[in-house]
Amino acid sequence: MGNAMTPPTPAWGAPHLSLAVRGLKPSPTVAINERSDALRQQGRRIYKLGLGQSPFPVPEPVVASLREHAHEKAYLPVKGLPALRAAVAAYEQRTIDLACDAEDVIIAPGSKELMFLLQVTFYGDLIVPTPAWVSYAPQAHILQRTVEYLPMREADGWRLDPDALAECCKDDPTRPRVLILNYPSNPAGTTYDRAHLERLADVARRYGVIVLSDEIYGELHFQGRQPSIATAYPEGTIVSTGLSKWCGAGGWRLGAFVFPRQLRWLQDAMAAVASESYTATSAPIQYAAITAFQGGPAIAAYLVRARRILAALGAFVTARLRAARVTLPDPEGGFYVFADFAAHRAAFAARGITTSVQLAERLLEDTGVALLPGNAFGRPKDELTVRIAYVDFDGARAMANLPDGPGLPDPAWLRQHCTPVVEAIDQVHAWTLQA
Repeated sequence: MGNAMTPPTPAWGAPHLSLAVRGLKPSPTVAINERSDALRQQGRRIYKLGLGQSPFPVPEPVVASLREHAHEKAYLPVKGLPALRAAVAAYEQRTIDLACDAEDVIIAPGSKELMFLLQVTFYGDLIVPTPAWVSYAPQAHILQRTVEYLPMREADGWRLDPDALAECCKDDPTRPRVLILNYPSNPAGTTYDRAHLERLADVARRYGVIVLSDEIYGELHFQGRQPSIATAYPEGTIVSTGLSKWCGAGGWRLGAFVFPRQLRWLQDAMAAVASESYTATSAPIQYAAITAFQGGPAIAAYLVRARRILAALGAFVTARLRAARVTLPDPEGGFYVFADFAAHRAAFAARGITTSVQLAERLLEDTGVALLPGNAFGRPKDELTVRIAYVDFDGARAMANLPDGPGLPDPAWLRQHCTPVVEAIDQVHAWTLQA
């Protein structure tokens, strides 16, 4: 018998990862959700204030539409189902007075996918005001694009200063850039008024900056739909929307971009890349999304109830944290606050806490409250900030028991119907004052 040959060592493995993804970790929001679930399975009491997932059910008319179209199985056009593209355009006309039509819309399996395709196809720098959603910059790093961070200030409500944007652009005024503008903000819950947006639009126009206006939380503005920078800078703004936040359908994975006609070349390029990657968005989901974007009395009533609950919770969380000498601006929409524990720096240092990561870890370990550190949102590591997503409650039950009327539910109602969030903030309050 011949000698057995030793198989050759394969010429592949971890060292052969692309340089663009070496060291890349899972999205912090996804990671904290999976970690929270694992801790719960171990029997620990965990308050899930990490992942920003809507607590509310998908509106029943939208669910019924999905049920009705479950049999749809054909590949749909790359840019999306024509009737859905028309519904999205009509929605933007109705809600933000945007001049657009179906041809300006592209549909994808989540707005996150569209943001990635935008950076695949447009070769330019990404301007990211911080604190910012955790995936904007990592997408740019995967594609080896340059990211220009613009730190915002809590004193400004974590809003981008137009002068800071101009300062960023003036030394290389013709450099191609995309500015991400997200409002109501993830992670801060604050937003912009029309005058502020007009000042930002003036700067963007002066330097030819494309603006990606991420308005995924727009319908959750506590006072109703907010103004859009697209009406002040229509030729250079792409509006991003989807079903995940205001329609409670994050797992359905459907997003949409609305382009100005001047950027049709960019829309077409993104569609070409889409045709070679995901091909098309799920057919049943697209049919159901028509119902969502068409709106109607049932969906309007659903949104009013969601806003009332979230506005009351945001006010409760803010007041309770401020009572523990934590600073944060008033949230104006969505379901987040971005809180700064700087007043406790000396006391926390004595407890071995000097970074936002250590702060989040100790809160999870000591109280069971899972949230995210500020450095995940582009802030300095030694800044004692965290993002809190006040979403850990039964949204369907809360909606069903919400008293009729225009006012906000009181704290006693919140303690009864949004109990996990209230208990979690009580835990953070008590823990913070231990020192």
